[in-house]
Amino acid sequence: MEEENLPGIVFEETPTRLYPNGIFASHLIGYAALPSGEETDVSSTDLTGMMGIELAYDDLLKGTDGKKIYQKDSFGYVIPNSEVETTEPVNGDDIYLTLDKRMQVYLENVMSEVDEKYNPAMMTATLINPETGAIIATSQRPTFNGTTKDGIDQLWQNVLVENTYEPGSTMKILTLASAVSEGVFDPNAYFQSGVKNVTGGSIHDHNPDGWGTISYLEGLARSSNVAFANLMEKMGADTWQEYMNAFGIGQTTNSGLANEAKGSIAYNYPLEQANTAFGQGLTVTAFQMLQAFTAIANDGKMMKPQFISKTVDSDTGEETIVEPEVVGEPITEEVADQTLEYLKEVVYNKNGTGVDYQIEGYEIAAKTGTAEIVNPETKQYYSGGTDYVYSVAAMAPADDPKVILYITVQQPEIKDGSTTGSGVVKEIYHPVMKRALEYLALGEDEESEENAVEMPKVTGISKDEALKSLEGTQLNVTVVGNGDTIVQQLPLSAETTIENQRVVLMTNGAMTMPDMMGWSKNDVLKVSEITGLEFIFEGEGYVVSQNLEPNANMQSTDKITIKLETPQE
Repeated sequence: MEEENLPGIVFEETPTRLYPNGIFASHLIGYAALPSGEETDVSSTDLTGMMGIELAYDDLLKGTDGKKIYQKDSFGYVIPNSEVETTEPVNGDDIYLTLDKRMQVYLENVMSEVDEKYNPAMMTATLINPETGAIIATSQRPTFNGTTKDGIDQLWQNVLVENTYEPGSTMKILTLASAVSEGVFDPNAYFQSGVKNVTGGSIHDHNPDGWGTISYLEGLARSSNVAFANLMEKMGADTWQEYMNAFGIGQTTNSGLANEAKGSIAYNYPLEQANTAFGQGLTVTAFQMLQAFTAIANDGKMMKPQFISKTVDSDTGEETIVEPEVVGEPITEEVADQTLEYLKEVVYNKNGTGVDYQIEGYEIAAKTGTAEIVNPETKQYYSGGTDYVYSVAAMAPADDPKVILYITVQQPEIKDGSTTGSGVVKEIYHPVMKRALEYLALGEDEESEENAVEMPKVTGISKDEALKSLEGTQLNVTVVGNGDTIVQQLPLSAETTIENQRVVLMTNGAMTMPDMMGWSKNDVLKVSEITGLEFIFEGEGYVVSQNLEPNANMQSTDKITIKLETPQE
């Protein structure tokens, strides 16, 4: 340094927000940065929310700086006996989300795989608890890495609330419920499928020749547009419009997130009115649809989608719980139950469009969708190929739904013809819905176990303190990272697990690879969930090798390969 006449090394402190999970509901959570966008700018040192929850709750998170006002001499010292006016700082509050970290990480991994494989123009998947409106997991593509900001230039929109689209046949869930409510849905009545002439044009089924004269129950299973245009006509245009309003279509959900859109309903002419019955000619947001679906799955009570479970005053520890909010009751409990029963036909009728959405051991109520998209250049609908929004709204278990999974995939690129657009949706649906239902069952089982252990809170304390507090629990504890403070834990605090189960703790240091020899696949997945890293498995059984050595830096690789073998092998 002396030879080069260097002045030395100067350290400057600049604030930053840590997003240790990388891609993790990134557009919903958003991010905070210095207002200038340049971390070296010392003129402003307040982190400011730029999108998502970070922006919506910026004032709550930020707090208020303290300050001192005093007189000083020419050397910068306080003048003796002069008055000093001090304002103490007010710390920002803590916000706890409704997201289940295990499901969120798993959903992100599935979405990344599907995105890489099919490169859709846009894609969303959201798992919601219909009884409370709490969002369990949600993801969109394109997305970005919260830590590196990689991908943030692809799409700034929070697609859940800002993007509007024509929902297609998933809208028939609401039409069906309305028709049942009005007493005009007779499952055993018959109609002529294929085409229906309406003033101003005609309505066509996706099979232009139709299926002959069929029952309305079969029309539901086959997703007949003609059947639903007939139902709208039986209700009357004014009545159907009242139901759409009651379900919140064309209105924001008042999420509090920036730029939430209302959508629109073209409803001036008979053809436009008929089109809305099967989800064309109107636009919605994903939040609107999720909110409406909760009424079907929750005994007629429509729940506001929520992503915050509570806020905590960081100084006093006082908690403010965000209570579930009923925002309407568009149908009765009896109508909701009957609608769920009918929706099972979509999945279990031999002619149903949702037969591939069955999951062994559970009954599913669902509706699929394939919505046309308007070409922005020609202002006409695209025709052919995969220029559609493919979707599914599934509720499970069907007799008393605990989860709704709503997926939309826009214009996937399918090159070999071996997969359909709806097939892309299934590649998200099956692993995510199965995992969600497994977690529900696991929670029920664990509550009845005599050797159940309630996981204590060990985040925010030193590694040594955490390990000491877990000594008597008979849990198998693994620490990821070389730091001295625990920043994340799995299971979460107050969750119930059972003795001898693996607990994963992550420190504030660099993430280091555990020695996984002999581990089960489920234990490895816990590390994947808490770190947000992708693990590739070869074989079945227990770990016999890992491509990253124990104690190696896990962030030095994108994917970690684990080889499994059964004991017999």
